Amino acid sequence: MNITVYTETTPNPATMKFIVNKLLINGSVDFATRESAEESAFAKELYKFNFVNGVFFASNFVTVTKVDDAEWADIEPILKEFVKGAVESELPLQQTVTEENLVFEGTDTEIQIQQILNDYVRPAVEQDGGAISYKSFTDGVVTVELRGSCSGCPSSTITLKSGIQSLLQRMVPEVKEVVSEAM
Repeated sequence: MNITVYTETTPNPATMKFIVNKLLINGSVDFATRESAEESAFAKELYKFNFVNGVFFASNFVTVTKVDDAEWADIEPILKEFVKGAVESELPLQQTVTEENLVFEGTDTEIQIQQILNDYVRPAVEQDGGAISYKSFTDGVVTVELRGSCSGCPSSTITLKSGIQSLLQRMVPEVKEVVSEAM
């Protein structure tokens, strides 16, 4: 298979999506720090570039977060070529493979919230180079975790409150607020 890589900007100016024409992983995995990348040959190699400050994988893309003083115009071609070579050589994403479990658990309300997040929110968040995970629902407050380009994105608060919170409040009357758990 001839691997092609193209890039997309994300709402977070510090991150860019590198999309390939091959499934990389079922689910997602976040290597937000250089230390966490030890379990991934692919992520560890990306962190060897001094301008890489975060690595996130989902389905057919890798989202790379850059350091502040790096310019995308300078580093994008380098990263694009690296991702292409890493995928072609089948550089492992992680040593132990764990798939995201799509079995929803909890009360009827919690299951409904998880289903809405999976069906409506997850695809949109992935489109922007990130991921969302349901954490809990307590006293009307839904707690989620944002990863990838969503982690630290200037517009993630707007997305969380105007998008996700208003959607859940419309569809699940018990929801009063949506908050993000810090990574």
